[in-house]
Order: sequence, then structure tokens, then C-alpha cells
Amino acid sequence: MENARNFYINGNWVAPLEGRDFDVINPSTEEAAATISLGGQADTDAAVAAAKAAFPKWRLSSKAERLELLESILDIYTRRSDEIGAAISMEMGAPIDMSKTQQSGTGSFHLNAFIQSLKESEFETPLRAGAEDTRIIQEPIGVCALITPWNWPMNQITLKVIPALATGCTMILKPSEQSPLSAILFSEIMHEAGVPAGVYNLVNGDGPGVGSQLSAHKDVDMVSFTGSTRAGRAITIAAAETIKRVSLELGGKGANLVFADADEKAIKQGIARCFNNTGQSCNAPTRMLVERSRYDEAVEQAKEAAEATAVNSASKEGRHIGPLVSQMQYDKVQDLIQKGIDEGARLVTGGVGRPDGLNRGFYVRPTVFADCNNDMNIMREEIFGPVLSMMPFDSEEEAIAIANDTDYGLTNYIQTTDPERARRVSRLLRSGMVDINGKGRGAGAPFGGMKQSGNGREGGKWGIEEFLEVRAIGGWPVE
Repeated sequence: MENARNFYINGNWVAPLEGRDFDVINPSTEEAAATISLGGQADTDAAVAAAKAAFPKWRLSSKAERLELLESILDIYTRRSDEIGAAISMEMGAPIDMSKTQQSGTGSFHLNAFIQSLKESEFETPLRAGAEDTRIIQEPIGVCALITPWNWPMNQITLKVIPALATGCTMILKPSEQSPLSAILFSEIMHEAGVPAGVYNLVNGDGPGVGSQLSAHKDVDMVSFTGSTRAGRAITIAAAETIKRVSLELGGKGANLVFADADEKAIKQGIARCFNNTGQSCNAPTRMLVERSRYDEAVEQAKEAAEATAVNSASKEGRHIGPLVSQMQYDKVQDLIQKGIDEGARLVTGGVGRPDGLNRGFYVRPTVFADCNNDMNIMREEIFGPVLSMMPFDSEEEAIAIANDTDYGLTNYIQTTDPERARRVSRLLRSGMVDINGKGRGAGAPFGGMKQSGNGREGGKWGIEEFLEVRAIGGWPVE
């Protein structure tokens, strides 16, 4: 990749000022797929300075200008979508078919939704009828640091970069060092689309380096971060010194509440959703709570579905799951599977070690635990692997209590054919999102959590509002 070792700053691909080499590992082979540069303080400062210098002009751009730019980005992105999917598959292990549809597809999905939301947005309005001389102005917050994770690279990049552009902010993107290649391709798209110099900048680096430097930088007005709760806590502390806005999308431990009247396919679909992206999704339904009258049957169905889940190289076509992203992630998942066994959960299928026939690569056996309780590590920690933990419940109230007994509050799931129960339970679950009977949320719906799953919302008009300051002006001249 031509620009692998370079950064994109002030409209140009430039060599690092304080770069050091970092190998991007293909998790299917454990071999280096590319070598990038991790930046230092001088690189961070250069990118922030470029964004700061570009802001006074870009903040005054019209909605029409920004819409035209987003539509140009969408056109080029659509043309290069398969290329981005191939890069994601290689760098973080998503199977190639899934990567070209789901992984890369999220980028165009969000671009389309933001274009529609921007068309509907009004940034200057009177306070209300009868108070027209009080003007409410929503304006861009300023220079934004956008720090994105490795598990859904384009999903998170577009959820941050596009609304920042749409509102007139300038930005520095720091993608995960484990999945930077797709971000480099995205930066090439931004350049081709004609994003003005300094408005969008890319600096590769790790969390303790560039990530921490951006979080604490005096000239950064906002940090939007997606990643672990631990890292989100550190970013919040670093940002507090300059009282900058911090928007966090963090971990999850979603509960999937399966009532006795649920559709026959509910268990199989729950497994598929849990194991999608090899379980490396913050909104995965990793805790399956099943009404007791259906519990034994559900455990058998989960066993069958897990054992039917194929595991193979990300480069191979087909419907299978790939490896975990890294040796560190592999070791973490193996440790938590062993903890589940040690704590007395019933191992239904899977377990520690690699699947048969896969001796190299960060592959994990699709695993199901039954007879869990909510004190076990596998019910409380975000595992981020293809591991499902099951436990029974006896009443609706108990199911809600178990689901809410967690530090997290990102996404919960309900399976029932009773519409009134679906509405009642969804209102009582303490999470930013709830999905009922496998039905996803529409384009432009807000994505985000409660409690230690973070704050703020991404997507649609809510995602646009994250990057705006609200001002009130009295005595506005009224014609």
C-alpha cells in the first residue's frame, strides 16, 4: 500500500516527523500484512495545527457545499467499497464475503443516512413563535479528535468523520493501529473527493501515544472515542484538564431475553447474532436468558447452532467466522473461557484451544456455556469472542432484573410473540438500544449506551448534534 507509512495532514500525504514502524498482523496467518508508522507528539501537533488553521473558513461553509462534498465521498466510497472490504478482511480477520457486505457496507449505509439527516437539519431557528427575536444557532464545536476501534473500522470512521464534516468541524482521525489499512484507503477517498486542506487529517498511532496526545491537546475541542470502557475512562480524565467535550461509545454485555412464546428460530438467530464478526461487537447479545419452560430445549438448540458454525480463514469465501484480531485478544478469550469452566458453568460445546485443523491463526472454538449465574465472570465481562452464556429465568420481572444487573447498558434483545410484553419489557431495560424479535433499527437511529457503555449518540440527527454547540442570541433583528 503506497501510503502505508505516511500520514495525511493538511491535504497531503507526508512522512512522519517522529514515526516508528509497526507491523499490521493478518490474524488468519499471524504474519505481517503491512508496516505502518506510529506517530509521535510532533505528528499530533502538526495535524492539530492543520485542523485549527482550517476551521475558521470551513465553519462558514454552507450546508449546500457540505452536502455536495458528502455526496462526492459517497460516490467514490461506493466505487471502492470492495477494496475497503478486502483491506478490513486482511487486517482484522472478518471473512471476505461478510467484510465486503457488512463491514464495508456500513460506510455507505451511514453516509446515505447522514446525507438525508443533513438535508433535514436547520442550524438557525427562532426560539419559538412569539419569541422570534431570540435566535438559536447551532454551530460546529471546532477541532475534533476521532479515535476509532479495530472491530468495525468503517462503521465507526463514518459515524464520526461524516457528521463532523457535515456540521463544519475539522478533525484528526486516529484509527486503531490494528486496522489502519482501511482508514488509509478512506483517506484517499477523502482526498479524491476534494475535502479542503486541513479539514480532515489522519495520524496513525497507538492509544498511549497519539491517542493520549489528542485527548489532552489544548487545541482539540472535542474527543469522540469508541473502544473499551477502561480506555474511555482514561480519555475522560485526560480531557478534563481542558474541559473539552468527550463522546464515548464503549463496551457492552447485551442480554437476549427469550420468553417461552418466542419464535422457534429465536435461539439459532441469537447464536448467529452473538457470533457475528467472531463475537467482536460491543452490541453482541452474549447473555442469553431463557424462560425456564423452554430452557433445556434452548440449550440443545444453542449447542446445535454453535457446532454448525464453521470457522475458517478470512480470505476464504463462504458463511463462516474468522479469527480474532490479535494474539492479545486470543489470550483474553481463552482465559475467560477457562474462568467459565473453573467457576462451574456447564460447558455445552467449544472450550479452550483452536478448532480442529486450524493450528495457526487466532481462531477460537465457538463456545456455549449453560447454567450460568450473574456473578460469573463470563456473565459480567465483555469477552469479545464467539462465547455465549446462558441461564434460565422464571418470571418477566426476574428476567429484567438479571438483564439490568450489569455495569453496561448498550443493547438488549427481546424475543416474544406478545406485542404488549415486548413494549413493556423494552421500556424497563436499562440500555440505549433494544432490538425486538431480530428486527434491527432503521437508518439514522441513534447508536449509543448508558452506564459504563458510554455517553452521547452516533448516527442520524443525533450524531450530527454531537458535533454542535448551541448558542442563544437575544435581540435578533426581525424583519
